[in-house]
Amino acid sequence: MANLKDEIRSNDARDASVARVDMKLEIVIIPVSDADRSKEFYTKLGWRLDADFASGNDFRVMQFTPPGSGCSVIFGKNVTAAAPGSAQGLYLIVSDIKAARAELLARGVEISEVFHEPGGGYVGADEPYLFGRLRVSGADPEHRSYRSFASFSDPDGNGWLFQEVTTRLPGRIDATETAFASTTDLASAFRRAEAAHGEHEKRTGQRDANWPDWYAAYMVAEQAGTDLPQ
Repeated sequence: MANLKDEIRSNDARDASVARVDMKLEIVIIPVSDADRSKEFYTKLGWRLDADFASGNDFRVMQFTPPGSGCSVIFGKNVTAAAPGSAQGLYLIVSDIKAARAELLARGVEISEVFHEPGGGYVGADEPYLFGRLRVSGADPEHRSYRSFASFSDPDGNGWLFQEVTTRLPGRIDATETAFASTTDLASAFRRAEAAHGEHEKRTGQRDANWPDWYAAYMVAEQAGTDLPQ
């Protein structure tokens, strides 16, 4: 009988001989009780309606896509056997959580205050999220990427969270590519680069005539999760 190392080598050789196929997550199913009520809610969020198909009175499916997202949600009638409201921990990544929250409030959507985790709060009375069950009011004091949140729910109680991400963890994206999902994300990146460059000029004590190169290096490094220019 082949040992474990032989089996691993065999699997590696087989994998190397097979072309890799991209697997893009594009659909998440949201269980709802009232398709029309849910359609009204997700329309109010400002999400794009991609499809609304029905087959008689027994089946209906709708697809919505959040701004700048490569993944969509679908819901409707007889789309899933899951209990309405049972979809929880659905993350929407934003580059400016205060602006994202303000937009939803302007659209008449109820949303929590911005909050962060206190450190090690894995038990507690609050609704669970990525870092535990304790929520401290306000954005992360150190403005760390991944550490500031806000939550809201649809009419059935399906739970969504905004998570502010400005600098990606290493390995999350291809460091040779830089892309922004929207003009809003690009503008936010420029603002962060501008603020950081201002601190850079204070340290050097002189105006940096090559600021476009500095901005570009900062924005690429920030998105790739590599060391930022100083």
